[in-house]
Amino acid sequence: GGDSGGRMPGGRGSGGRAAGLGASAPAVARWLGDIRTYFPASVVQVMQRDAIDRLGLSALLLEPEMLEAVEPDVHLVGTLLSLGKAMPETTKETARAVVRKVVADLEKRLESRTRATLSGALDRSARTSRPRHHDIDWDRTVRANLKHYLTVPGRDGGEPTGTIVPERLVGHGRAARSAKKEVVLCVDQSGSMAASVVYASVFGAVLASLRTLSTRLVVFDTAVVDLTDQLADPVDVLFGTQLGGGTDINRALAYCQSRITRPADTVVVLISDLYEGGIRDEMLKRVAAMKAAGVEFVTLLALSDEGAPAYDRDHAAALGALGAPAFACTPDLFPDVMAAAIEKRPLPVPDPEPRP
Repeated sequence: GGDSGGRMPGGRGSGGRAAGLGASAPAVARWLGDIRTYFPASVVQVMQRDAIDRLGLSALLLEPEMLEAVEPDVHLVGTLLSLGKAMPETTKETARAVVRKVVADLEKRLESRTRATLSGALDRSARTSRPRHHDIDWDRTVRANLKHYLTVPGRDGGEPTGTIVPERLVGHGRAARSAKKEVVLCVDQSGSMAASVVYASVFGAVLASLRTLSTRLVVFDTAVVDLTDQLADPVDVLFGTQLGGGTDINRALAYCQSRITRPADTVVVLISDLYEGGIRDEMLKRVAAMKAAGVEFVTLLALSDEGAPAYDRDHAAALGALGAPAFACTPDLFPDVMAAAIEKRPLPVPDPEPRP
C-alpha cells in the first residue's frame, strides 16, 4: 500500500557513504517496492539499477570493509530483497550472506521464548474435558476433582468409604507426534511491509519446527505464493519473496481458506497494512465465514519494532467489527499473541497509539 511519486527517498550520488543507509532503509525498501505498482517492468528495471548505483549497494556488497561499516539489520535485508532481479549476479551470494547473518541473529533472539510459549499453549489446548476412556489423564483428573470428594455410607452398617466424583475429566490430548493446531501465516509482501516479511519468515521457520504445530506460510501481492515447502530455511523463504507490487488480500485469503481442513483447530494470521486492491466486500465475507467455521483469525498491521504503519483504517475497523481486531505487533509480543490464539483466549492487544 501507500503511495510513491517515483522519486527516490534520501537520494545521494555515488559518492555518498553506504554506511549511512541504515536510517533511510525503510523508506528505500518501500520506494523500491512501490515503483512496481506505478511503472511498467522495463522502467522499473532501469530505476532499480540506478538505485543500486546511487545508494552504493554494489560497493557495499562487493567490498568486505564496506560490509563491516554497516550493521546489517532487518531494514537492510528488506532493501536487498526489494531489489529483486535487478541485483547483479556477482552480488547475490554476498547479499545472501548478509541476509543469513541477520536471520541467525533474529533466531537467536526470538526462538527459545517462542518455542517455550507456544509449546505450553499447545499442551494446554490439547487437554480436553470430554476425552475417550483410554485418553483420560487420571492423575490430572483426580487432582482437578479433589474438591468433589464424597463420603459414602458403608453397606449393612459397615465402614463409610470415600470417593471422588469426576465432574471434569481431563484428557491427554492427541499423541505428541500429531499436529494439535494448524497455523496459516498470510503475509503481504508490498514494499511497505518489508520488515514484517523478514520477521514472519523467521517466525514461520520457528513455528514449523514445532512437531505439534502444522504451519503454512503464504505471501502475496496480486498473486499468491505458498512458501511452506521452504520453511526449513527462512533465508530460502526470503529469497522466494518479491517485495513490491499491488495487493489482493481477498485472493490470498481465498487460497488460505481452501487449505484449511480443521477450522476449529486453525489460526490464520493476516499480516498486512490492509490497503486492498481486490474485492473489499469479498475479503470481509471470507473472514466472517472463516470465523463462523471456528477459525481463530488474527490481523497484524505490522510485525516489526516500529509500531503501526500507515494502514487502511476503514478496513481495520470492519475487521474489528467481525471480531478480528487489527493491531501492530512487535516481535517480542508475537509469541504471546499466538499462544492466546491457540488457546482461544482474548488477544493481548496493545494500547492503541494516540492519533495525531
